[in-house]
Amino acid sequence: MTEGTAASDEREQYRRQFAEEISLIWEMAGTSRMDGRVLGYLMIMDRPYISSADLAAALGASTGAVSMATRRLIDTNFIRRHSLPGDRNHYFMAEEDPWGSFLANERRYFDREIRSLDTALKWLSPNETDAAVRLRNGRDYLEWVQSYHHKMLADWHEHKRARDAGEDEA
Repeated sequence: MTEGTAASDEREQYRRQFAEEISLIWEMAGTSRMDGRVLGYLMIMDRPYISSADLAAALGASTGAVSMATRRLIDTNFIRRHSLPGDRNHYFMAEEDPWGSFLANERRYFDREIRSLDTALKWLSPNETDAAVRLRNGRDYLEWVQSYHHKMLADWHEHKRARDAGEDEA
């Protein structure tokens, strides 16, 4: 084994370890560990994109588990598909800013939750005041957080712009 190959193997081992670390963090947040593993690997891999079969092999996972994870990650804008002309394989790459995508995607969750709470409020009878308070508080809280998300996302983009322009000394 050459010195370059040993270093390459060590780097690949670290990429897999990083993917596992991200998966544990995602699991703690109540999300699928496999989604975290796929995202972690795609974020740190040394290629611009990877096939689903190679991703499954790198993670020691089934192609079905990788397929389900990549669908969820695409739906939430953490990753995207990449196609090659004449090639029917599925390729994937992490978004450049998956965390900004996470922040933007949370708004979809808020919209859906707010609609559910509004519908529930319509079904309450006038004497169900305790339930009405809980549901209104939930809806109003989500609307408040959602309005702040717009500012947070704009602040994040400004922070990245300043960092990339060398204005951020941190």
